[in-house]
Amino acid sequence: MNKNLQAGLGVLLVLMGVIWTLQGLDVIKGSALMSGKTLWAVIGAIVAIAGALLVARGVRARASR
Repeated sequence: MNKNLQAGLGVLLVLMGVIWTLQGLDVIKGSALMSGKTLWAVIGAIVAIAGALLVARGVRARASR
């Protein structure tokens, strides 16, 4: 996978994960399906961590060139 694409996808996943976490914690109001549900806070945290790992991997690969 292209390292720029990998880093960009990672940033997108981090943003999505943070939004899902905040909705799950009922900080951001949104759909009734996600707001105030602990499951979405956990899923969001996992997605955000996965995105951060992708960003780190993409940045590290670009720096080593």
